[in-house]
Amino acid sequence: MVRILVLLSLMVGLAACGNGAKDLEKPLEPLGDMKLGFAVVVAPDPVKGPLSRDANPDEWVAAMQKQVDLRFQRYQGEKFYNIGISVDGYVLAQPGIPIVLSPKSVLIIKATVWDDAAGTKLNDEAEQITVLEAVNPETAILGSGLTQSKAKQMENLSINAAFQVERWMRRMQAEKGWFGGEAAVETDADTTVSQTAAEAG
Repeated sequence: MVRILVLLSLMVGLAACGNGAKDLEKPLEPLGDMKLGFAVVVAPDPVKGPLSRDANPDEWVAAMQKQVDLRFQRYQGEKFYNIGISVDGYVLAQPGIPIVLSPKSVLIIKATVWDDAAGTKLNDEAEQITVLEAVNPETAILGSGLTQSKAKQMENLSINAAFQVERWMRRMQAEKGWFGGEAAVETDADTTVSQTAAEAG
């Protein structure tokens, strides 16, 4: 875990970036029949990567809980789903690190979704998501350690983490039929039809 945090903090592009703040400004697209029942964020023992500012578990729970609630309480579908988030590791870039390194802040979480009525998990194994801070003119050269407070770093990472959880959920809707969606599963009959059409062409 620590090695992964170090590598990701120094290398952009290996983790989910995106800009969750800008995404919240877009018109809301329904997520099937999804309506948030409750969201629970825990941080039992988050691993702090080297060269990171300190952040205690309660601070991470508060930052993530705020952004998960803000993002998912917008959905008003017909069925309740619950979301569980575990904060597992982080790097909060700090001032005083050589500019040539320009370390990036990183957050590693795990996510699980439950069908509230059935009381069952939609994913048997928690989905691990690694998030980098959004790159902007303010942080691209100097890094967020020199330009942002710890609280701002945590807020930005939490915004992007909640955004990546939503993107994962939308992917599962398309691939596995979550939230009343139709899973994109190709049957043997579909394969045969496709092969026949290709041969005929």
